[in-house]
Formats: sequence, C-alpha cells, structure tokens
Amino acid sequence: MADFKLTYATMFNPPEELHAGFDKAVEKLKKNMGQEYTMLIDGKEVKADEKFDDHSPVNTDWVLAKMQKGNSKHAQDALTAARKAFPMWSHTPWQKRVELLRKAASLIEERIFDLGAAMALEVGKNRMESLGDVQETADLIYYSCYQMEKNDGYIVEMGKDPLVGYDARNVSVLRPYGVWLVVSPFNFPFALTGGPAGAALVAGNTLVIKPATDTAWIVRLLVDCFRDAGIPDGVVNFVTGPGSTLGQALVDSSEVDGVTFTGSFDVGMKMFQDFGKRNYVRPIILELGGKNPVVVSKNADLERATIGIIRSAFGLQGQKCSAASRVLVEDSVYDDLVGRLKETASKLVIGDPTDRNTYNGPVVNKSSYNDFKDFCEEINQGGGKFLVGGNVKTGGMFDKGYYCESTFVVDLPFSHRLWKHEMFLPITTIGRVKNMDEAMSIANDVNYGLTAGFYGSPEETEWFFDKIEAGVTYANRPQGATTGAWPGFQPFGGWKGSGSSGKNAGGHYYLPLYMHEQIRTLVK
Repeated sequence: MADFKLTYATMFNPPEELHAGFDKAVEKLKKNMGQEYTMLIDGKEVKADEKFDDHSPVNTDWVLAKMQKGNSKHAQDALTAARKAFPMWSHTPWQKRVELLRKAASLIEERIFDLGAAMALEVGKNRMESLGDVQETADLIYYSCYQMEKNDGYIVEMGKDPLVGYDARNVSVLRPYGVWLVVSPFNFPFALTGGPAGAALVAGNTLVIKPATDTAWIVRLLVDCFRDAGIPDGVVNFVTGPGSTLGQALVDSSEVDGVTFTGSFDVGMKMFQDFGKRNYVRPIILELGGKNPVVVSKNADLERATIGIIRSAFGLQGQKCSAASRVLVEDSVYDDLVGRLKETASKLVIGDPTDRNTYNGPVVNKSSYNDFKDFCEEINQGGGKFLVGGNVKTGGMFDKGYYCESTFVVDLPFSHRLWKHEMFLPITTIGRVKNMDEAMSIANDVNYGLTAGFYGSPEETEWFFDKIEAGVTYANRPQGATTGAWPGFQPFGGWKGSGSSGKNAGGHYYLPLYMHEQIRTLVK
C-alpha cells in the first residue's frame, strides 16, 4: 500500500491489502463482542450504577458493548479532573504536546482495521467509509500538529512603539482557554471527536468528551489511543450517558471554557442559547448540518454528474451533514440525467456493511428507520414520485436491522417543506429548473450553507463559486458532488445555519479557534 493514500476521494479503488486486513479484523471482532467498557475520568476506569447495551444496527440481536449510563455527578467529576490537569498541560511545551498527539495519530493508523471493523458494526458504514473515518481522524490530528509547528506555537513579535528613550517590546501569544467540551455525533464518531479533540489538545486545553449514545463504543476506542500515546491523566476525560441528563449537566456547567458540538440544528441552537447564559461569553464551535444542493447545467458531463450525485446522496445512507439532498437540473438534460440516476441507483447493494460488495448498510437506529417511513409517506401524500426506493427492506437479514432503500424523489413541488428540511436519510429530491439563475435561487433559499456541488462548463463554474452560499464547494467532481472533504485539501465547515465559526476544520484558520490572544508589552 506504499503508493496508496486513503481519503474519501481515493477510497473507490483500494488495494487488496485493505480488504484483507478489514476482513480479518471483522472476524476477530465478532468473536469478542459484548464486553463492558468504562468511562475514563482523571485516568481512572469509572463505572456507573446503570449500564446500557450498545446494539448493532446491522443486526439488533448483536450487543457490541456494554457501556456506562453516566449522570450529572460523573459530568462534574470529569470537569473537575480536566480543570485540575489544565495548569500542567497548558504549560507543557507545545513541541511536547505535538509529539504526544502525533503518537496518538500514529496509533490510530496502526489500529485502522480493528477500528474500521468496529465502526462498520456500530454505525452501519460500509468498509471503505469506515476505514476513511478512522484515517481522516489521524490526518486531522496530524494537520493540527502541522499548523502548530508551522506557526511556531503562535508566538509573534509585533511592532515596537515609537517611544523616545524607551525600548518597547510587544509579543502576541495565543493561549488555551482551559477546559474544552467535545460533543460528537453518531455519523462520524471518530473524525468528529478526534478532529476537534486533537485541535483542543495541541492548543493546550484539557478535554471532556461526550459521544452520541449510539456510538459510545467506538469513541471509547479513540480515547484509548490518546491514553496509550502517553497523554497524562486528567487531560482527556470520557463520559457516556443520556444527553438530557449528563450532556445537559456538561453544557450548563460554568467549568466549561469552550465547546465543540456537531449535530442537528435544533440541538445546536439550544446549546448555543444555553451556553450563553453565563457570566461572560465563551467560545462555541458548532457544525449543524446541511441541505446541500447539486446544480447540473445543460453543459454538464452527465456521466461525472451521475457518479458524483450517487456517491454523495447515498454514502453512509444519506446520514451525512454534507449529503447531496437536493438535485437541481436544467430542463434540457433533466430526462437524460434522471434516467442515468435511476439505472445507477438501482444497482446499489444494500446489506451487511462489513461485506465487500455492500454499498449501503443500515441507518443508525429505530428512530431513523421510522423517520424514513414517515418521510416517504409524506412525500407520497405531497405529490412526489419515487424514481427508485421509497421502502424499507424486509425479509431474512433485513428483519434484524434498520435497512432503508436508496431513494430518489421526482415531481415533488418546490413549495414542499422537504425541499428545505434536513432528513438525514437516503432520500434525495430531484427538480427540473428552467435555467441556472432559477437553480441558484432555489439552492440558496435555505437556512443551511454547508456544501454544494456543480456540473457544467468552466465559465459557469466561476459563476457558481461566486454565487453559491456554502462553505465547501465542488465543481465537476465524480468522487462526490457534495461530499469527501479531507484535511489539508478541502477544509470542512459551513455558512449560515450550518456553522458558527466561519473557519473550517482541517484548514488554515481552525486551530486558533481553540486559543485566545494575549498581547505582552514590556517597556525597558
């Protein structure tokens, strides 16, 4: 694999060694399912009085792990531990922090097959998406380390005051905030925990990590990588339990100096409002989903457009904030593209995500499964037609998990609410437009602005980049119309209701979000 670099853009034709390593890891993992995992607070393995079973969406009879149902006391204990560790960690030379974080990223790479297998079983991602999530995490951490080195610890000599008879030195220093909270989602539980965690740690903050309940196990395996790399006790703390109790206790605590949350718009906005009820303003980094458009011009390469739309609409069963959920096609090529999309989508294999030939696994839980059925009924009642899909899968193995068909919808009026509502499922609406101006008007007429894709001529591409209201934009990309961002290549973050910081993860400006500036003036 010396010549192969795994990213979301390259994962479609991996070397055989990747498949062999993954298959071996799945076989080993299935023999050891159901073990109990603890929380980690101040370097200690902590159990709660109550537990919960972490079931696989692939087969709900499978108990992958037994996890702890933490409460508000565990939240406070974790915050206390992080506060106690902050003076030591923040005064650890940044070069040493970089060294430890690079070691953690290296351990993630060493364990990629075991971690990828766990990801597939817990999240329902196919094998290449699962391996990609793990590798992206390592690359996000490496990138934060690189930025810290590149900027020499963010210590900058400023100008000298023009004082007669005095020598005035001004130095700008970026310093960590303190205790940072990372609340991560189910869909990218490794990258969207490890990415912000790595940035916070390199910057000198200490951490409390609270994962989504559906994916608590895989995040515990990430925390093991931090611990095994030698990061000191109390610097990384890990708690599991309900968002309504343990999660709310974390958000409400004055011990939290900053937070990174990735998840739904409604939950994120509530967190933003709750977090503002403090004695002073504290930083909050939010990534809150998307309703991402793909605009297809009459001048588009329809073969590229077809592949890119399919990959972005149905990768991870549409459970991506970057998923292509709206396709706007110029009238003269509409019928041709729709025919191509129907033919290609009909061939997608739905099944066990650890299977080599599977493209789509199950959705993550029963709630999402029921939402799929409800949305499909609403589409049917609203006048939409199913080009493909529209049903849950039943019979045999499908009765054991949460399997939904990859679904394209046509003829749904643009006035219908589902053109603007994030479904977070394998459902994509396709609409016919008269021209590119109409397409752009519809594309921008949403609260979100995360990703967007375009297929057309070079001249039209410049127009698209200038007019589209989104933070991550792609043109003529077969690897994914709206998905596939990678640290160091495509920084990932959104505009409007999709993000709060205006700076994208895996990019030049992200790491400083985890630090505040101090100017030091000394007059001699």
